[in-house]
Amino acid sequence: MNTAESLAARFQEHRGLLYSIAHRMLGSGAEAEDAVQETWLKLSRADAQAIDNLAAWLTTVTGRVCLDLLRSRSSRREDPVGEDLPEPATTAEPALDADPEHQAVLSDAVGAALTVVLDTLSPAERLAFVLHDMFALPFEEIAPIVERSPAATRQLASRARRRVRGGGADGQADLARRRAVVAAFLAAAREGDFAALMTILAPDVLVRSDAAARLAGVPAETRSAQAVASQAITFAQLAERAHPVLVDGVPGFVSLKDDRPYAALAFTVREDRITGFDVFYDPDLLAELA
Repeated sequence: MNTAESLAARFQEHRGLLYSIAHRMLGSGAEAEDAVQETWLKLSRADAQAIDNLAAWLTTVTGRVCLDLLRSRSSRREDPVGEDLPEPATTAEPALDADPEHQAVLSDAVGAALTVVLDTLSPAERLAFVLHDMFALPFEEIAPIVERSPAATRQLASRARRRVRGGGADGQADLARRRAVVAAFLAAAREGDFAALMTILAPDVLVRSDAAARLAGVPAETRSAQAVASQAITFAQLAERAHPVLVDGVPGFVSLKDDRPYAALAFTVREDRITGFDVFYDPDLLAELA
């Protein structure tokens, strides 16, 4: 197999995922196909040997192509061409290291109204929400695409998330219920109650840390209820001086050290169990919480 054929074969391995991203970004099957084709053309003209992570490179390029198309669409004030579908069928992997909670949020919060709701977002908000909440791409990787800082990109996704989830009495009741679950987690961590933590955490719970937290020694990822419960007890000092907050619109808490924010945790809760949370040491985010 020659170099061109090898590159085409590698591209085909990721085509299903790229189409899923483009379809969710653009809401049109025809435009999604065009975006994927444009990504292939850019790859065919690039120095493939200089690309360390092909999947990440293709995702980034597809995101930029879709962002340009959305901005062009906004400037023309035209509706997308083609059919609007809530969810394209694909046999590809749903995300890069995707958390099942992200797929659940998509299913529950967006559903059949996906295109209608996403069309109310700005192009940058839409890209940040789709790539992070639906495909679990870190904000550090999304930020260069929208030409913002990771903290500013996080705020884009937060605003988009609030619009998608909506408000009203039902939304407030759901938020109160999820905050109660987080409060129970905090109490169990403070008391070192492993058994209580195991009842609060979903079996496949996933914890992720941002770049600043990783530099401080926090693991990049922790999976499974047993591992997360053990970690929560080990880092119980974070819970000792913790205060409930909303982090990017979701329940969480901020931990203080010398009366200043030291770390923040943001939780995803489904059916009264914690399915995942993010650990933030990002100084920009902590400054906002202060």
